[in-house]
Amino acid sequence: MNIEILTKENKLLARGIEYFWKCWGNESNFIFYKDCIENSIVTKDLLPNFYLLLERDKIIGSYALLTNDIISRQDLMPWFACLYIEESFRNQGFAERLLNHGLHEAKRMCFDRLFLSTDLNDFYEKKGWDFYSKGYGVGGDEFKIYTKSAK
Repeated sequence: MNIEILTKENKLLARGIEYFWKCWGNESNFIFYKDCIENSIVTKDLLPNFYLLLERDKIIGSYALLTNDIISRQDLMPWFACLYIEESFRNQGFAERLLNHGLHEAKRMCFDRLFLSTDLNDFYEKKGWDFYSKGYGVGGDEFKIYTKSAK
């Protein structure tokens, strides 16, 4: 297993964009994901960054570190977002591996905390994340915000 950051030079860029869109987008917003990712991947030392979990050349998971996760709390950053693990690879510790990788990346970029928003119950608590507050999406939906110290 390997975790790779998407860069303009990365041979996985087109597949990575497609993967993020497949996991999080809808039929009408592919251009949003393509434009967002292509214009965001300037350097691994600045946000935002997009990561892929690979088994050989097969993409089996993803996450992103963002300046904002399209949520009302614009005062908080960085955000851990887009965590996804292919169904056949779930419950094998890969989500925790990506969470820990994100915490290490945040620390490497000199952030002392990482935030995430979710509507899941108990998943992030079991991974050691602490409830921080509530936040709201652009549609008015309420989300829980969690935080954890960067490692």
